[in-house]
Amino acid sequence: MEKILNRVNNTEDLKKLTLREKEILAKDIRELVIDTVSKNGGHLASNLGVVELTIAIHSIFDTPNDKIIWDVGHQSYVHKILTGRKDKMPTLRKFGGMAGFPKSCESVYDNFDTGHSSTSISAALGMAVARDLRGTKENIIAIIGDRSSNRRNGIRSTKPCRSY
Repeated sequence: MEKILNRVNNTEDLKKLTLREKEILAKDIRELVIDTVSKNGGHLASNLGVVELTIAIHSIFDTPNDKIIWDVGHQSYVHKILTGRKDKMPTLRKFGGMAGFPKSCESVYDNFDTGHSSTSISAALGMAVARDLRGTKENIIAIIGDRSSNRRNGIRSTKPCRSY
């Protein structure tokens, strides 16, 4: 059986899929991420956790016209796969290969070079102000990442969070 991922080379291809095909696509993407990370190293759990989110965002919004800013850049592997870079996955995190984080020099879909966390809201606000000054209408989407739970009132805590 052909993988749905073989039919998706960009976000326009993604938008043509049915909901059931997107569910199969999610499985295909997880297999690619697991295979790549097992060979190259990288961030596994954080990317497996955003598969459906990334598929949904790219299905709904008009990327790259609409801007996605990843708060945690190491959650962007699925984004890279869906934005025309799946064939470059074997080069992920290798010298001369694809970066493990969004890189604006790598793709028009990468709107902000980011690494770990806490920059997406301010970057998105800046982009929204610039958009408004230009008088354009694109959406600016900040994806708040997996490191946000370690932040309290903007101050990084060294103590583990407790549930009461």
